Amino acid sequence: MKRIHIIACGGAVMHNIAIALHLLGNNVSGSDDEIFEPALSRLKKYDLAPKTFDWKIENITADIDFIILGMHARADNPELKKALDLGIKIYSFPDYVYEHAKDKKRIVIGGSHGKTSTTAMIMHVLKALNFEFDYLVGSQLEGFETMVKFSDAPVMIIEGDEYLTSALDPVPKFLKYKPHYAVLTGISWDHINVFPTFENYLLQFQLFVESINKDGVLAYFEQDEHIVSMLNHAQCKTIGYNTPQYHIRNNKVILSKDERYELNVFGEHNLQNIEAAKLMCLQIGVAENDFYNAIKSFTGTAKRLEKVFESEKLTIFRDFAHSPSKLKATVDAVRNQYPSHYIFSVYELHTFSSLKKEFLPHYKNTMQASDENIVYFNPEVIQHKKLESILEAEIEKNFGDKTVAISSSNLLSEKISKFKSNFSSKPCVLLLMSSGNFDNLQLW
Repeated sequence: MKRIHIIACGGAVMHNIAIALHLLGNNVSGSDDEIFEPALSRLKKYDLAPKTFDWKIENITADIDFIILGMHARADNPELKKALDLGIKIYSFPDYVYEHAKDKKRIVIGGSHGKTSTTAMIMHVLKALNFEFDYLVGSQLEGFETMVKFSDAPVMIIEGDEYLTSALDPVPKFLKYKPHYAVLTGISWDHINVFPTFENYLLQFQLFVESINKDGVLAYFEQDEHIVSMLNHAQCKTIGYNTPQYHIRNNKVILSKDERYELNVFGEHNLQNIEAAKLMCLQIGVAENDFYNAIKSFTGTAKRLEKVFESEKLTIFRDFAHSPSKLKATVDAVRNQYPSHYIFSVYELHTFSSLKKEFLPHYKNTMQASDENIVYFNPEVIQHKKLESILEAEIEKNFGDKTVAISSSNLLSEKISKFKSNFSSKPCVLLLMSSGNFDNLQLW
């Protein structure tokens, strides 16, 4: 048993790490200046929630074996400063994940989009086939108590995020994991607050390719020219994948490889993710036929084209889409799946990148497959992020036709309520897309 303290324990991954370490029998404590739901309730369930939301130097004592530092903690954090003064070992969470998994086979899923879904697909298949494995994934998944698991399993599946590691070590997380097997799903510019140019952003993925074990395997989406251009930096074996053949029958995707394989997910991006997941599973001994039989029961992950309501005339999905490539892939997938439906798409600008005025042109025509679009933003969020104000007219100009920008939550709620109560006799889809929560509006 170890005495472990987690600074900034309230994040999505950080609170799951706290729970995972607690479940191993360790003495775990944590601190944070704010913790939102569902993290707070989950920490309380295991008696791990801090009693107050603040930073206290009294939390840092010499009997602590090591500290795990979350990205939310700044360099001047008083608990961090005291830990440094006491000489306590400090890990970022990616550093600790590698320390735990350094003697395991490590599968790392990277890319600007599709990481969570691909990771979840691998986990779903391995669980169905009774494989023992550890994991770190960026979303709560059905059938898994936590987003992180630590054990003595021989394999660890890791969602590899390109965002920065910690205030003490500002490098991308996925450069810490040194994978044996890896996926790159695609690259499109994101996180412009830390990668101010696309060239700088691309460099991080090149470094990721170079970090793969020379005896390993990189599976990559072969239609992404940015990935293809950096393959000469790979010392490992590389395998390209593409969209598999499929057709749609009764609103279900059927893999044309074999009529037996009827899927519970849809969209070409998800079919590409399935191909990537299959290649990773094959590396650790899963038979191809077993993979396809197991993936049939995969129903997706929270907020990734998640169906939250369905009636005879109306279907509602929510999705985590926030970058231009994710937004377009999601809208196109719904149009392809529901070609004769009226599609009403609502997107919230929420991230630093999406709310930056000079980034808006990247969204041009990303929602054209919809019949009607709303782009919502909260001016207070822009002020909180200390960004230049955006006008509704600027958003409409950059997104293109069919788009109305709204900055009032009350007006957004009214428009959606009106649509749900007055939609035509034609079947409709309401598609809600945000990495936030639409200011906690009840939209379905």
